[in-house]
Amino acid sequence: MLPCMCGNFRRTSRALTQLYETALRPIGLRATQLTILQVLGRTGEVSQGQLGEMLAMDSTSLTRTIAIMRRQSWLAERPGKDRRERRLRLSSAGEAQLGRAMPVWEKVQSRLRRKLGQQAWNDLLQLTHQVTGLVTTKGDSL
Repeated sequence: MLPCMCGNFRRTSRALTQLYETALRPIGLRATQLTILQVLGRTGEVSQGQLGEMLAMDSTSLTRTIAIMRRQSWLAERPGKDRRERRLRLSSAGEAQLGRAMPVWEKVQSRLRRKLGQQAWNDLLQLTHQVTGLVTTKGDSL
């Protein structure tokens, strides 16, 4: 076990990402792309800035991922209130891709939940949500 919280979370994140991406590879989807499809599927249209905040994702990485997804025609985009704002939503191709991905995602989720046990699964989800909330709201003032 690593003594650093960040190191442990990053190690776990890499392992989970590999697990999900191995399962998603046959449908041509990366884990980050799936997360964006899921968020937009739940929220509808949001600005790119709002999406970045929801995902705690830096602007450069988000812009790069969105560009790839737009080339796949999975996202629809329109201008926002000013020239700098872009509003994003799922396109029909994005909805179809999300529909293909969900059974794959559910299978991975189910396997992982079964191996961890329901209580550990719930505790882990709650803990990661709590840490993310604390860090994104408090930031450097921790």
